[in-house]
Amino acid sequence: MTHTVLRIDASARRTGSESRKLADRIIDRLAPATTLTRDLATAVPAIDEAWLAANWTPDADRSDAQRDTLALSDQLVSELKAADTIVISTPIYNFGIPAALKAWVDQIARAGVTFNYTETGPKGLLDGKRAIIAIASGGTEVGSDIDFASGYLRHVLGFVGITDVQFVAADQLMVDADASHAKADAALEKLAA
Repeated sequence: MTHTVLRIDASARRTGSESRKLADRIIDRLAPATTLTRDLATAVPAIDEAWLAANWTPDADRSDAQRDTLALSDQLVSELKAADTIVISTPIYNFGIPAALKAWVDQIARAGVTFNYTETGPKGLLDGKRAIIAIASGGTEVGSDIDFASGYLRHVLGFVGITDVQFVAADQLMVDADASHAKADAALEKLAA
């Protein structure tokens, strides 16, 4: 059976991006695999009032216009469901994730589709998947009090049922690039294929 990897690139930089370089190396370690790629530098639209109305209308009652409104969201969810491993490459912008990655999260976090509300709280529906986050920053240390990206990503992935989450970080590149790259190299060596 073929292993499927969904690669999501969130950096606005298509060239020279540290997070994209890390993702390249992660994808190489996961080979052979079928890789689907979603580049968020080509913007994913933010959800709006029409999207919310379509999302909360029961599927059987949706108009053609509402189905069109949710078409991209449905495609993004389909990509996520098809993947065994999700590789998200992201920089830390201003202590958090890029707006494009947040827009992707808003498009895929859908009640009744990727999670359900239960009597005991939300329950993710995407169990059995693995996520590897390739994360880069200029000055923010991943896991520090000013890092609002890694904890958010771990939480939101867990919210939709993806609890096997690993990080490969090249953080604080503007502070000490050599140490940052060495730390990322060590994390890559520990990744299981």
